Amino acid sequence: MSDTIFELRNVGYDYPTGDKALSEINLKIRKGDRLAVLGANASGKSTLIHILDGLIFPSAGEALAYGISLSEDALADLEFRKFFRSEVGLLFQNVDAQLFCATVEEDIAFGPLQLGLSSSETRERIMDSAGLCGVDHLLARSSHGLSGGEKRRVALASILAVNPSVLLLDEPTAGLDPRTEYWLLETLDQLAAAGKTLVMATHDLGFASEFADRAVALAEDHTIAAEGSARNILSDAELLLRVNLIHSHAHRHGRLRHIHPHLHYSLAHEHEHESG
Repeated sequence: MSDTIFELRNVGYDYPTGDKALSEINLKIRKGDRLAVLGANASGKSTLIHILDGLIFPSAGEALAYGISLSEDALADLEFRKFFRSEVGLLFQNVDAQLFCATVEEDIAFGPLQLGLSSSETRERIMDSAGLCGVDHLLARSSHGLSGGEKRRVALASILAVNPSVLLLDEPTAGLDPRTEYWLLETLDQLAAAGKTLVMATHDLGFASEFADRAVALAEDHTIAAEGSARNILSDAELLLRVNLIHSHAHRHGRLRHIHPHLHYSLAHEHEHESG
């Protein structure tokens, strides 16, 4: 049995205005991947993540999930939709879009209830995911009164309550303080160790260097500029400069002017998921 979860074949996506968001994307995502989708703003990262989640569909080419072509017709099929929504979860960049119930507890319960879980199993899922995300003390609160970091924890707990095997994350570090960012990295490490497949869209190269095993770099023309190990992609300053993920700066030595690429992160630390 194939371990390929997603396969994108010459995928393109055009906005209703006619502007292009993605072009000729060929990509396989396999079970257990820790994949970073890298790119500058407006390169198409979020669009790619939304296609993987079945929120939008390619304008050209084909996106397959579990061997099934993702389309409106496919997701209209009740059996496939229930399977797909239980297997694939998305953490939005704007987590307010995911938090719409009166309390944190109800936000976390929403997914399990939609899947038809019993009240006792839903309660167990609530407590497990809330505990993992450190929001069990907030269950009676309204999500809308929480801090940005607390909201992101609640949004992640609401996804984990469904227990998906694939977690898609769209710019998950946006607006996070260092403590919450560290917590997120530790939580993703735990999820990966439990066998989850993780795909993250980001231009946060520091976080990507800690998180990812594989990386895809999107160019500003919305194509894939490079794909490979995260270490190789993130150490290629020429590539990162070309796709506008780092910038060059100039300095002088006497009368000589030098221009060097400017990297904002370190690859100095090895982690278990890189060597294991």
